[in-house]
Amino acid sequence: MAAAAAVVTPSGLDDGVSRSRGDGAGEVAVERGPGAAYHMFVVMEDLVEKLKLLRYEEELLRKSNLKPPSRHYFALPTNPGEQFYMFCTLAAWLINKAGRPFEQPQEYDDPNATISNILSELRSFGRTADFPPSKLKSGYGEHVCYVLDCLAEEALKYIGFTWKRPSYPVEELEEETVPEDDAELTLNKVDEEFVEEETDNEENFIDLNVLKAQTYRLDMNESAKQEDILESTTDAAEWGLEVERVLPQLKVTIRTDNKDWRIHVDQMHQHKSGIESALKETKGFLDKLHNEISRTLEKIGSREKYINNQLEHLVQEYRAAQAQLSEAKERYQQGNGGVTERTRLLSEVTEELEKVKQEMEEKGSSMTDGAPLVKIKQSLTKLKQETVQMDIRIGVVEHTLLQSKLKEKSNMTRDMHATVIPEAAIGSY
Repeated sequence: MAAAAAVVTPSGLDDGVSRSRGDGAGEVAVERGPGAAYHMFVVMEDLVEKLKLLRYEEELLRKSNLKPPSRHYFALPTNPGEQFYMFCTLAAWLINKAGRPFEQPQEYDDPNATISNILSELRSFGRTADFPPSKLKSGYGEHVCYVLDCLAEEALKYIGFTWKRPSYPVEELEEETVPEDDAELTLNKVDEEFVEEETDNEENFIDLNVLKAQTYRLDMNESAKQEDILESTTDAAEWGLEVERVLPQLKVTIRTDNKDWRIHVDQMHQHKSGIESALKETKGFLDKLHNEISRTLEKIGSREKYINNQLEHLVQEYRAAQAQLSEAKERYQQGNGGVTERTRLLSEVTEELEKVKQEMEEKGSSMTDGAPLVKIKQSLTKLKQETVQMDIRIGVVEHTLLQSKLKEKSNMTRDMHATVIPEAAIGSY
């Protein structure tokens, strides 16, 4: 887990300034860096490491039968409903781990109430969260990572988590085994023989008088031997054979130890002498090569100066031609721009001319064509026919109306005559 991270403001924005884990999350953001959009991925990875330190897999995921989130679970949108539920569950568990009682949210709880409770607990820890609560409703994003990261830090502080010094395993170096030759003596064997001889001598008690007598006899024998040695009776061939026979036993091998600094010093001296000897030879070749390169560079410089002096007038002519070419290009660009503008005006005038020609053709065809006149005559004839039909219908309607009026009048007259009662009939009553 990284030791430092960028400052995350309460609004979840990264200002690109590094800080330690103990810094408060409410610092004012100076400016967002180019990697601010990817800072939530870093916060999410730190959050996963902190959750592992809090043992959330054993204490939360296995008990609740939840899948462990990925390293970028809350940084990318996958399933907003599932992510929001996971966010609420983790937040409640972290608040409880931080020593605050908080009920585990259920699936059908009000999300606004749950978010407000989580933010109130976050503010109670001294963390600022001045962003709208709706940012947490999606279940992913930098604000969600910020809230969970702050709660995880508070939980680690509450349980008193501290980093311990790393314990490195001790690597046992295998001792190099050197095959021992029976025909060769080693220093260890020689030392062991000397020690055995000394112990044997110490075990025997020596009498001083006996020692004096032996010393006197040895001195006498040595003086006699010295006189005998003056003239050797040993054969040279036998001496050579004996030397060849015992020569392997007289050879002493020293077991090398890689940890001995003396060996390293000897190797350093050997390498130094080798480097010095190689440097003497190489230095001569390098000096020779340096002198050749220097002479070549001088020749090249002098040749370059000569060429520049010889081609000075050509260079000036080339520069003048370049200037004229640039001026001609500018004039060409200007003329090309004028041609383009005039081409556009020509196309507009051509379009207007085509429209006028089309209108003139339509008007001329309508003036010479008798089709409209025929249509007008047909329309008049049709109107006359319709007028005659309407007159007939009006006459029929008037006749029908007159008949109805006459019928109504006759009915009224009949009714009037029917209402008169004869006097004879009245007297009979």
